[in-house]
Amino acid sequence: MSDEIHTDDQLADSPVLEGVFGDALDALKVFHGKLAQEGEPRGLIGPRDVGILWERHLLNSAAIVPFVREATERRQFKTVADIGSGGGFPGLVAAAMLPDRVFTLVEPMERRCEWLGECVEAMGLRNVVVVRARAEEVIAALDERQPAAKRHVKASVVVPDGVRETIRHPFAAVTCRAVAPLTKLAGWTLPLVEPGGELIALKGRSAQAEIDKARKVIAQYGGVRPRVVTAPVADGLEDTRVVIINKKATGKKTAKR
Repeated sequence: MSDEIHTDDQLADSPVLEGVFGDALDALKVFHGKLAQEGEPRGLIGPRDVGILWERHLLNSAAIVPFVREATERRQFKTVADIGSGGGFPGLVAAAMLPDRVFTLVEPMERRCEWLGECVEAMGLRNVVVVRARAEEVIAALDERQPAAKRHVKASVVVPDGVRETIRHPFAAVTCRAVAPLTKLAGWTLPLVEPGGELIALKGRSAQAEIDKARKVIAQYGGVRPRVVTAPVADGLEDTRVVIINKKATGKKTAKR
């Protein structure tokens, strides 16, 4: 493991990329090229990230894939929701690497949804749906199928028609990266996880502190066994951290906007 960030030039001819991405590498090279050309002007990445996209964003996102694979392996419906997909991290990377899983990328900003749609087409992904919505609207779409006592969000949350048509069932796994601290994130994500499923969130060095602060709210939304897991990226690259929270059979607390 190294704390040094490797540049894209350093990794371009490295066996690391093929070793991590495998058959998804060609699609992810397309994604990388589009990010390098358009990511900064479109406000998807910062100027300091332009030359370190592979390690900072794509390889970091790939670290979540083994956990998503395991969480969905024995589920009847291998569905994954990525909340706050933004530039496509980790959702597009995970979708490219797990073509037999069905991904729903949830993003509230129209311009970012346009970007995600362009990337899905350019990468040739057939297992991805992009939904323009806030997490509360997606939760409300599921709530409409539940008795009032089991609903999670306020009745005042309006569900856009397109969201209602797309979101019909909770997900085997929900992923996210750099969306919000767990005190807020739990209420935006755990209601979307089916019983027995998992929330899988890429986090930084403060992951355990976030869990400690959020234990009550995690429990309120049906989360159990919150834990931090070290996620290897590749030999010679810095490991990342993943927070995993299992969803128990019931969780009835009402989410605050």
